[in-house]
Amino acid sequence: MNDMTTSTSQKSTDENRFQLLVSGISDYAIYMLSTEGIVTSWNAGAQRFKGYTADEIIGQHFSRFYTPEDQQTGLPAKALETALREGKFEAEGWRVRKDGTRFWTSVVIDPIYDTSGQHIGFAKVTRDITEQRRAQEALRQSEQRFRMLVQGVTDYAIYMLSPTGEVTNWNAGAERIKGYSANEVIGTSFSRFHTPEDQAAGLPAVALATAAKEGRFEREGWRMRKDGSKFWAHVIIDAIYNDDGSLAGFAKITRDITEKKNAAEALERANTALFQSQKMEAIGQLTGGIAHDFNNLLSVISSGLEVLPLKTQEPGELKIVESMKRAVDRGATLTQQLLSFARQQPLRPEKYNLNSVINGFEAVLRRAGNSTISFNLVLANGLNSVMVDAPRFETALLNLVVNARDAMPHGGQISVSTSNVTLSDQQVSGLAAGQYVKVAVSDTGSGMPPEVISRAFEPFFTTKEVGKGTGLGLSQVYGFMKQSDGGVDVESRVGHGTTINLYLPALDERSSDAAPSEDGSEKVLVVDDEPDVMEMAAALFRSIGYEVFTANNGPAALEVLERTNDISVLFSDVMMPSMSGIELAKRARRLRPDMKILLASGYPLPALKAQHSGVDEFAFINKPYKLADLAKKLRLS
Repeated sequence: MNDMTTSTSQKSTDENRFQLLVSGISDYAIYMLSTEGIVTSWNAGAQRFKGYTADEIIGQHFSRFYTPEDQQTGLPAKALETALREGKFEAEGWRVRKDGTRFWTSVVIDPIYDTSGQHIGFAKVTRDITEQRRAQEALRQSEQRFRMLVQGVTDYAIYMLSPTGEVTNWNAGAERIKGYSANEVIGTSFSRFHTPEDQAAGLPAVALATAAKEGRFEREGWRMRKDGSKFWAHVIIDAIYNDDGSLAGFAKITRDITEKKNAAEALERANTALFQSQKMEAIGQLTGGIAHDFNNLLSVISSGLEVLPLKTQEPGELKIVESMKRAVDRGATLTQQLLSFARQQPLRPEKYNLNSVINGFEAVLRRAGNSTISFNLVLANGLNSVMVDAPRFETALLNLVVNARDAMPHGGQISVSTSNVTLSDQQVSGLAAGQYVKVAVSDTGSGMPPEVISRAFEPFFTTKEVGKGTGLGLSQVYGFMKQSDGGVDVESRVGHGTTINLYLPALDERSSDAAPSEDGSEKVLVVDDEPDVMEMAAALFRSIGYEVFTANNGPAALEVLERTNDISVLFSDVMMPSMSGIELAKRARRLRPDMKILLASGYPLPALKAQHSGVDEFAFINKPYKLADLAKKLRLS
C-alpha cells in the first residue's frame, strides 16, 4: 500500500514538472485542444506569440487563430482530421494575433490518446518563423532577380555545368550566341560547343580539370554554333563549391569576340601594310637615286669606250674594249631594272583587254617553262579593259612565270588566270575601293614562309642559289604595278605553292572577248614550233594591221581558238610535233567553219601531198615567203 502511494506521488510530481516545463517555454506555443478543437491549456509561448492570456482563450475554438480566408476553406477542421487520420498534421501558414496582425508559423498537431487508447484531444505546437520566412523570401527574391538578370543578358552566354560538364541551365545570351534553345542543350555535354580538333585534343576535359584545380579557367578560341559556323570566343569557367567544400559544378561565361578579333587583325594588317609601303617607298627612293648616279657613271665609261677604238687598232686591246662594252650594257640593263622598281621608268599606257595581251604572249610564256611543267590559261569572259603599257606588262608576266618555274624544279603546274573583281578599300594594300582586273599567276611549287613573303618585293632579295637570280624580278613587277596605279599581293603556303595577284584599275566600259579588237583589226592565230619563225610571222601580220595571237603547237592553238571565238585567220606550219598543221586545220575548221586557214611549210606542196592527205583542202604558201605573197594568199583564201 505504501509503495502504491509512493508511486502515485512520484507520478504526480513528474506531471507537475512537465507542466512547469511546458508552461515556461516562450519560444513555442504549446497547448492542448479537445477532440472538437477547443483550447484546454495555454503556455507562456502561446501567450507571447498570439497575445491572448489563458483566461481569454481557454474554452475558445482554435480556429480563431486562422485567417478569415483559411476559416472559409475549412482548414482548421481539415487539420484535425488529417492529424487524427495520419497521426500528425504539419504545415506552414499565416496566423492571426489578438491585435489582428499576422505572423508566419510552423504548425504541428498530434492526436492524444489515454492509456486505454481512447482519443482524448490534440497537442498543438506553433512556432513563429516570420523572420525566417522573410529571410527566405528575401533570398528567393534575390535569386529571382539574379535569374532575371542572367536571363536578360544577351551579350554573354552564362550557364551552369555539372561537375562532369553537362549543361544544367541556359540563358538568352547563350541561345543567341550558340543557336541552341534550352530544351536542346540542357543535359548534354558542353564539349559539343568545341571544334572537332579541340574535342580530339581533349580540351573540354582540360578546361574543367584546370577550373577544378585552380578555381578558374580562361582562354580564347574557336567555338561552334548549332548551324556549324565558328565564332571566336572569350571563355571563363569558375568552379562552384558546396558549403562542405565539395565541387557543385561550374559557372561558364562565353562572349563572342569575333568582331573584336577581326578588327584587331585588320588593324595589324593595316599597320603591317603601312610599314611595308613606307619601307618599299624608302628603298625605291634610295634605289632610284643610286640608279641615276650609276647611269651617269656608265655614260662616262660608255662614251670613253666609243672613243678608244679610234685611238688603237691593236686586236688584243680592241677585244678588251668589246668586253668592257658588254659589261657596260649589262650594267645599263641592271640600272633599268632598278629604275623600274623605283617607278622612274617612262610608261606608255594604252587601252587593252588583258586577255588579248596574254593570248598574244602565250607562246613566250609557254616556252619559259619546261617539259615537266604544264601550263594552263583560264581567261574570264567579258573582261574589263585597262590602261597599261603592254610590253612592260608582258615583261612582268614573264618574270612571274619564270619565278613559278624555278619554284618547281621537279615539275608541276603554272596557271595564269584573269577575272573582274571588286575590292573594298585597302583590301589590297594601297588600292582604293573599286573595280579592278585581276591577273593571277599560280604554281604548285614549294611555297614561301611569311618571313620570305614580307621581303619578296625588295630589290636584290632572293632565295635562289648564288648566280641563279638577281633578286630584281619581283621588284620590277612591284614597281611596274605601282606606277600603273595598280597593286600586287602574294598568297603562299610552304608546300602548297604560291599565287601572285596583279590588280589594274578597270575602265568603265566592258569589252567582250567575242567583240572586235580595240582598233577594229582582224585577229590571226600564228602557229609554229620554231620560236624565231613564229615571231617573224607574227611581225609580218602585225605590219599589215592584224592583232596577233601565237601558239607553239597544235593543242595550244586549239585552246586559244576555244577561248577566243573571233579569230578570223589561222596561219600554221605543217610539220609540227604531236599534231601536224593539217590535223590542226581540220579540227579548226570543224570548230570554226568560216575561219580563213593558211598553211605554210618549207617542203614543196607535192611532197606534202604524198605524205599527208587533205593538205590541198587548205590554202598553202611555201617558206620562205614575202609580205606581198602572204597578203595575196590571205585575199584569195
